[in-house]
Amino acid sequence: MKSIKNTLLCTTLALAFGVPALAAGDAPSGKRKSTSHEFKRNAPEAFAPRLDDKDYKELSGQVVYQLLLAEVALQRGKAEFASQAYADLAVRTRDPGILARAIEVAGYARRYDLVLDLARLWLQVEPDSKRAQQVLVGVMILSNQFDGLAPQLIRMLEADKEALPGNLLALNRMFARSQDRQAVLQLIIKICATFLDLPEAHYAIAMAASAAGDNPRALAETRRALDLRPDWEAAALLEAQLLAQKSPAEAIAALQRFVDRHPKAREVQLHLARALVGEKRYGEAKLQFEQLLLTYPNNPDVVFPVAILALQENDRKLAETQFKHLVTLDIPDKSAAYYYLGQLAEEGKRADEALADYRQVGPGEHYLPAQLRSASILGNQGKVEEARRQLREAATKNPQLRVQLSITEATLLRDAKQTEAALALLDQELSTQPEQPELLYESALLAEKLGRVEIMESRLRKLIELQPENAQAYNALGYSYADRNLRLPEARQLVEKALQLSPNDPFILDSMAWVLYRQGDHEGALALLQRALALRPDPEIAAHTGEVLWMLGRKEEAQRTLREAHKRDPANEVLNEAIRKFSP
Repeated sequence: MKSIKNTLLCTTLALAFGVPALAAGDAPSGKRKSTSHEFKRNAPEAFAPRLDDKDYKELSGQVVYQLLLAEVALQRGKAEFASQAYADLAVRTRDPGILARAIEVAGYARRYDLVLDLARLWLQVEPDSKRAQQVLVGVMILSNQFDGLAPQLIRMLEADKEALPGNLLALNRMFARSQDRQAVLQLIIKICATFLDLPEAHYAIAMAASAAGDNPRALAETRRALDLRPDWEAAALLEAQLLAQKSPAEAIAALQRFVDRHPKAREVQLHLARALVGEKRYGEAKLQFEQLLLTYPNNPDVVFPVAILALQENDRKLAETQFKHLVTLDIPDKSAAYYYLGQLAEEGKRADEALADYRQVGPGEHYLPAQLRSASILGNQGKVEEARRQLREAATKNPQLRVQLSITEATLLRDAKQTEAALALLDQELSTQPEQPELLYESALLAEKLGRVEIMESRLRKLIELQPENAQAYNALGYSYADRNLRLPEARQLVEKALQLSPNDPFILDSMAWVLYRQGDHEGALALLQRALALRPDPEIAAHTGEVLWMLGRKEEAQRTLREAHKRDPANEVLNEAIRKFSP
């Protein structure tokens, strides 16, 4: 037995999936080239006769016939018949070779009851057969028959002292399919009791205890493993994982202690840095990653987090340096790095560089946002047709993104004052998928902008029918009524429903405030607007706030609110209209 990982575990998996260790060409299939060679290999002449068994000599002809019958049945897909025939033959002959073949065929037929009986018989015939032991243990594990399993596994473990540590670590993987985690824990405790001088035995118990929900035992065993092997990173990581379930701070402290004692423990230091990020302790995390970067300057697992943390800390220069370095390294997917480089170039007003980076973003989570950002850059440059062409090419290559890309194309047209064309584009998409929620919503907003209230109303009501919990649909319909000072009681009901579904949405708060304003409740409107503005300093919310303050006679405060918003968003049309309206 070279190792349990490479023999017994593989046997167990083979049995579990019904794929026994048949030799090439053994699987039943109409594609077989020939059976003669195989039959010669498995024929009774290939097995040493049991000369002390008189019945065996008398059965030779019948053995040949039954072997042939079983193999033909196997070729024709009659695995159940073949397994029964081989099992009967194996029991009568007690020949190790036939027993081995019978077990393979029974495994293929998923007759694990036969596999178990045959493996036990094989061990009676050949008590020292490692293969028989492996098969017996494998099928016992597969069928959750743990009684009597510990002695078998202990003998197998002791048979290969050199591979013992690795085999102990593989124990839990052997029982991965078992649902009775407590039974697995008790079994592994029994097995490992013989090997408690090895840290791997304590680690195996810790893993089983963790899987069984016994964290105190798992933690105690992990710490015992660390006592026996103080520099073992795997045990240090397991200890931190167990501690984190109760206290992330304790886990971080344990990792820090280990790193202090073993400064070259890269994996532990990486996990420490990531744990610090998880607790939003970004400064400390950045320090850990920077230390790792000195030792591992070309390790993507270090370079990427350093770049991300630099973004988090608003250190754009460091982030860009590391992302540029990352794309020079040998990594399978550079899309994320190019996406962030595109963002950084865009923020730095380097539009052409940003476009070049976004073009390098391949399929995956960053592909769509890269396409949208590219289109936005081109639109801002006045290259609307080029942007549309890019979006349509992306939609052709990625049909699953067609809706989002079409909506972005419509937005480009709207921003270019081509609202009619934008609505026509979405109408065309709706003609092929009339109940698509995003298309209904976006086209309704465009129809409202064009004054086509009936279209807007019908599409929003259809959306509400399709998605009764869609807060934005209720909000858009209610606000459209309030903005036109129409059907205010119904507008209030709609926005109240939206607010019930999404109570902290600043835009819905703004809509509710606008309904109250139209109904004459200026104080109530102001309270909601101030709450909305605190949640999100949006220019249109600021414009509404300024108007309500003005109507309440608080003109200086109104003008101050509008001026401050204008500094943030000088190009917003709604805000600029309010400034013109309420300036002295």
